[in-house]
Amino acid sequence: QVQLVESGGGLVQPGGSLTLSCAARGFILSDYLITWVRQAPGKGQDWLSNISPNGVYKNYGDSVKGRFTISRDNVKNTVSLQMHDLKPEDTAVYYCEGRGIRGQGTEVTVSS
Repeated sequence: QVQLVESGGGLVQPGGSLTLSCAARGFILSDYLITWVRQAPGKGQDWLSNISPNGVYKNYGDSVKGRFTISRDNVKNTVSLQMHDLKPEDTAVYYCEGRGIRGQGTEVTVSS
């Protein structure tokens, strides 16, 4: 069974940092472009970032540019999203997508 599994979410204070991880099960992650998106309660999906299969090309949405960094470790078969200077408006469920599939999500709450 092929799947993506996100982890690393949690509760963090404003201005804090978290690193999310996306792991592939049943397929080689390095063959695919991987995207991070998020969905906050009552809001539409927010596209955050993507990374090319070889890790060279990275793109960021305006809402996270300069604060979030995407990277991949093709040996560990994972993609990470480092998040800094978190704001309450970053509160959402974060998903990784690739190969036409989406993980179950990991919840991030930014609150004091």
